[in-house]
Amino acid sequence: MRLARVHQWSKGAFVLVGPAFALASGTTIDPVPVLWALLAMCLASSGCYVFNDLADVERDRTHPRKCKRPIASGAISESSARVFGIVLLIGAIGAAMMVGGVGRWWVLGIAAAYIVNVMAYSALLKHIAIVDVLCLSNGFVLRVLAGCAAAMVTPSTWLLNVTLFLSMFLAFGKRLGERRVMGSSEAAEGARAVQGVYTDQLLRMMVVVSGVASLLTYTGYVQSREHDMSIVLARGVHGDFTFNLLWVTVLPVMLGLLRTITLLMAGKYDDPTELAMRDHVVRACAVVFVILTGLAAWGSGIAGSLGG
Repeated sequence: MRLARVHQWSKGAFVLVGPAFALASGTTIDPVPVLWALLAMCLASSGCYVFNDLADVERDRTHPRKCKRPIASGAISESSARVFGIVLLIGAIGAAMMVGGVGRWWVLGIAAAYIVNVMAYSALLKHIAIVDVLCLSNGFVLRVLAGCAAAMVTPSTWLLNVTLFLSMFLAFGKRLGERRVMGSSEAAEGARAVQGVYTDQLLRMMVVVSGVASLLTYTGYVQSREHDMSIVLARGVHGDFTFNLLWVTVLPVMLGLLRTITLLMAGKYDDPTELAMRDHVVRACAVVFVILTGLAAWGSGIAGSLGG
């Protein structure tokens, strides 16, 4: 289970993003194909993690945390890990085929593209600055596309932009966190070769820029939903007084992002995903975001059924 990094399946939540917002807009969604797509992308990511660990085994042994990984620590042999990785990838293909309909082939193609993207990253692209981050970001975008394909809903351009910038924020944050935890750029370079190209100043700038871009594109997405997520609070002679209910979700998003930036800069964590799972404030922001999004969808639906 540790080798498959099941805890990283939380990233599979990106598969649910498109169908969830479509459902909030009143679109009828069959959850079964979406859940199969979720399983397919989770198994694909686990299989890719295994092969990434096989490629990085020597570098992982020099890292204070990664040296405890099953392959690097010797708990699992490389040959056994290789077989396990192949089984996981076959499982991902099988889950994609269970989606059914036209969506099956789209999800299968997207899962295959995800696997190729990660394998290319592990083999070569992770050593090229900026390109390494874009590869990781593409993985999140492909997750969103897989969920939309399974549900047969059109992905919003704003939503794809948010996913791209947010995943870049997470990747740059991880690289900055590594440098903080390792104590020096030289030690960080020993664990990840591309760290020899990055500098503290560049990574700090990239974290802030991608974080702000994530927030701005999300607010753009909120604005694009003004027509179907607004309620009329009062009617007047010169026009109606309306309010976009989805706007309230901007507040926990902003707090969560700024809190994450603060903790990364302080070197509290070397992985934003781990940070999101352990920090109480960030977790609370995520819970509040989900609740407010649900309430906004419910409120706009009630208002729509009452004729605004």
